[in-house]
Amino acid sequence: MKKKIDLVILSGGKGRKIKNFLNNEPKPMVSFNKINFLQYSLNLYSKYNFNKIYILTGYKSKFIISKYHKKRINFSLVECIKEKKKLDTGGILSLLPKTINDFVLVNGDSLLDINLDDLILMCKKNYLGVVALISNKNYKVNQKLNCLRINSKKEINFSKSSPLTNCGVYFFKKKILLKIKKKFISLENEILKDLINKKKLLGKKYNDFFLDVVASKNHNLAAKQLKKYFKRPAAFLDRDGVINHDYRYVYKIKNFKFRSGVLKGLKYLQKKNYYIFIITNQSGIAKKKFTLPDFYKLNEKLKKKIGLLKIYLDDIQYCLYHPQSKILKYKKKSNFRKPGNLMIKKLCKNWLIDLKQSFMIGDSQVDKLCAKKSNLYFEYSKTNFYNQVYKIINKI
Repeated sequence: MKKKIDLVILSGGKGRKIKNFLNNEPKPMVSFNKINFLQYSLNLYSKYNFNKIYILTGYKSKFIISKYHKKRINFSLVECIKEKKKLDTGGILSLLPKTINDFVLVNGDSLLDINLDDLILMCKKNYLGVVALISNKNYKVNQKLNCLRINSKKEINFSKSSPLTNCGVYFFKKKILLKIKKKFISLENEILKDLINKKKLLGKKYNDFFLDVVASKNHNLAAKQLKKYFKRPAAFLDRDGVINHDYRYVYKIKNFKFRSGVLKGLKYLQKKNYYIFIITNQSGIAKKKFTLPDFYKLNEKLKKKIGLLKIYLDDIQYCLYHPQSKILKYKKKSNFRKPGNLMIKKLCKNWLIDLKQSFMIGDSQVDKLCAKKSNLYFEYSKTNFYNQVYKIINKI
């Protein structure tokens, strides 16, 4: 993502077809393996360098708003927008602010694990967006959705005999919002239908992991599918002295210098299907060496920089607290601060992590103590990061 892109998640449905396991909560908040489905979506998509994340809510929106509104998920600010009257999947897009950038749109009740950067880059000058398509052999097609095909120009056309169907993941230029009025209208059956007829949408076929909560109908089966796909080992990494050279209070991207073998090592971790988590104490903010906006800016630029290399950090946890803080609200002892392990515990609460196969790399004793509290295999950082993670993965 070379320019600013936003993420929009449609999360307004009632979930009538799966009401038996909703537990009186809105459809996107249904829990699987003790993690709500919207959290799975945020985990999957927030590793990309989105400027902002908009969650469009409706039915029982208070559950979503109380948990996510004005929070930062992997440094992307979340804004929840509530529909006051039913607008359906198309009309609700009219509530997006005029300041929105081009955006990726995803359904809040389904997941497709694809590289979103590739989807975005596919969009050409004279088109309004790109639609991700999957084979309906692996997915029970909703009767309201049309079967689609892709022509030689990569444009989408209707075809009753096509094995492809829309799966609810799109990239749209913000100009599409000029065609959407604040009224009850379907995105799939009206807006997209019109754009397809006008040859304004491109399509790309995917064979990647896909799960639709409504189509599943079986809670236990969906939980097993999610656990099988998303439970993975993780690399828990300190930042300064492990990822980058520790020049003390690094907060500008020009001073963020990768250590030897880091980029190659991060790519290797992705290839081996490891989550990549950074857990870092950031006392420089508490000591007024730099500000919280400085810290946000650095990490946004870092995500953009490595994203161009198709390297993605699944999450970054940081602690602002310090007993000698010059800022009162950060002046306290906290187990979030290493050697405490609450940053790791928070990650374990929101992600399906195989801790037995996971490990931690740090450059100080507080990192080692943190790892010990979480029963993680630990090593101090060595000269070449790639060589180190390669040996660790092939040893544990």
